[in-house]
Amino acid sequence: MEIQIFPCNMLSENCYVVSDSTKECVIIDCGALYEEECNAIANYINKNGLKPVHLLCTHGHLDHNFGDGFIYKTYGLKPEIHGEDAETLKDIKNQSVHFFGIPLDCELAPIGNLINHGDKITFGEHEFEVICTPGHTKGSVVFYCEAEKTAFTGDTLFNMSVGRTDLIGGSFAELLSSLNTLRARLSKETKLYCGHGPSTDWATELTHNPYLK
Repeated sequence: MEIQIFPCNMLSENCYVVSDSTKECVIIDCGALYEEECNAIANYINKNGLKPVHLLCTHGHLDHNFGDGFIYKTYGLKPEIHGEDAETLKDIKNQSVHFFGIPLDCELAPIGNLINHGDKITFGEHEFEVICTPGHTKGSVVFYCEAEKTAFTGDTLFNMSVGRTDLIGGSFAELLSSLNTLRARLSKETKLYCGHGPSTDWATELTHNPYLK
């Protein structure tokens, strides 16, 4: 499985393009706001002859979804998100003005499949399991590829930290419960690709992350 990371927008959000030998790929959390960010993602896909088949969202915050309209326009993919965050995703233009004072003059992508805990999302020769991890938002999820011991954690878990819980829909108690869900599901060897910052691994987080003590 090939994983390419694209840091995006003013918050350095991590967008991931994940592919395998079949050339099918999924795009996770397309936060591409600026033209050069959109071009970098498209150029990578074109250069490697990839076929995008899913646009996946770990949650509905705008910094992870600025580029959904671009992906929809370019590849015809609708964002797939948990139902609890669907309304948040529909509201990203208001989020942009409220949090950053930036009016978004773009067409939003219509929402695609609503995903749920335990769902399997397939591409090429690989499969992601959806693990619901409310806390940062009501509809936060982690995408877990057990065969590759790889998980995309969004803003649920960072290197030595966790996502904030003080925004609408956030709950620290739920986040701690979600960390226990991950504790029960992930193998210690699992590589973690986070929504912001560097990648890490589950064994390191279990040992050193203060929120997992």
